[in-house]
Amino acid sequence: MTRTEPATARTPHPFIYLVLILPFGVSSGYVVVTLAYQLAQSGLDAAQIAAVVAADLFPQTWKFLWAPVTDTTLTRKTWYLIGATLTAAGILACGMVPASAGVLLLSGFVTLMSVATTLVAMATEALIAHHTPDGVKGRASGWFQAGNLGGQGLGGGAGLWLAQHVAAGWVSPAALAAACASSALALMWIPDVTRRPYEASGGEAAAGLLAGLERAWLQLKTLLRDLWQMASSRRGFLALLVVFLPMGTGSASNLWAAVADGWRASADTVALINGTLGGFASMLGCLTGGFLCDRLDRKVAYVLYGLAQAACAVAMALAPHSETMFAAFTLGYAVLNGMAFAGFSAVALETIGLSAAATQYNVFASLSNMPILYMALAEGSAYARYGASAMLYTEAGMAVLAVFIFVATTAAFSRRAQALAG
Repeated sequence: MTRTEPATARTPHPFIYLVLILPFGVSSGYVVVTLAYQLAQSGLDAAQIAAVVAADLFPQTWKFLWAPVTDTTLTRKTWYLIGATLTAAGILACGMVPASAGVLLLSGFVTLMSVATTLVAMATEALIAHHTPDGVKGRASGWFQAGNLGGQGLGGGAGLWLAQHVAAGWVSPAALAAACASSALALMWIPDVTRRPYEASGGEAAAGLLAGLERAWLQLKTLLRDLWQMASSRRGFLALLVVFLPMGTGSASNLWAAVADGWRASADTVALINGTLGGFASMLGCLTGGFLCDRLDRKVAYVLYGLAQAACAVAMALAPHSETMFAAFTLGYAVLNGMAFAGFSAVALETIGLSAAATQYNVFASLSNMPILYMALAEGSAYARYGASAMLYTEAGMAVLAVFIFVATTAAFSRRAQALAG
């Protein structure tokens, strides 16, 4: 790679990463909130709406499979422009397809749009990795995740408000599409990262297709080698382990609407907490968590955020089940969830390499999505069987167990290192 070295270059302000990642969050918020609400109003049942939402989530689980393409072809800015353009087009397409056209067609558009957002995220993550000195990667992570969560609020809250208050149905998707496309303007304030040209001999260059295939194979081998070196190192293994364990998942936030009756919380309160106020609380948590990650060991910070979120869950279960307590604890939980998001990105960014930045980061992202999924299932089961408090205790108990596993594994690595040194 030829790049401007982070140590010597003028570091871009991390606010740029908040802007660049907005299309990723806007798209998700639009599908989960705005589009889902409109489909419900059009008469689609919950299973059909769930299928559309699942179409948005599916590519995010497997995106590490095509991350190598963005690491080995074109430039980061080019991939970003492709992703942002296709994301904007996808939102427009989804907004223009009537519910009567069928779930299959709409799910197809949503899937393609979700794939486009992965290109946006991969390009942004690689730019952060290349242009952020290690000492401020926590700060950059905070701004990055604030843009992700803020974008979800914009795509969901603003998108739904426009859909409900403007008669013309095209206005809401058009406004969100414009916001996604305009985010590319932030690229003007950050240097690109270009790939090193393939040094081929005259005969290889003349071979054309053969030389191209050989170049792609060499690049892929280098990428896989870098990935293995990262994962097999003590530092890399512990980083992958800490994001895979069930701490800091924020899974309970997906069930606030379902359990609100247990705190006698009104629909307006739930909407406000899960919408505007919750979004601002999460963004505040992202910025705070990122700031602290530059002053603590980042894996330790992530563990502390997970423990704090577990403590919040226990306190919520023990406190009086009133609407006031529901609002207070869910907002506090949102702040801690934002801190955990920033902690995850900080751990990933300090561990990944530069030559395969998008691929390595998305290995972390895929692993971190797994505990969110299985904790959602576990907490949903606990709620159905034993009630809302049991759901919260389940999350806290799993987080404490996760911390124990991480501490024990770290201690085992330390003892082994001491034994080898001795």
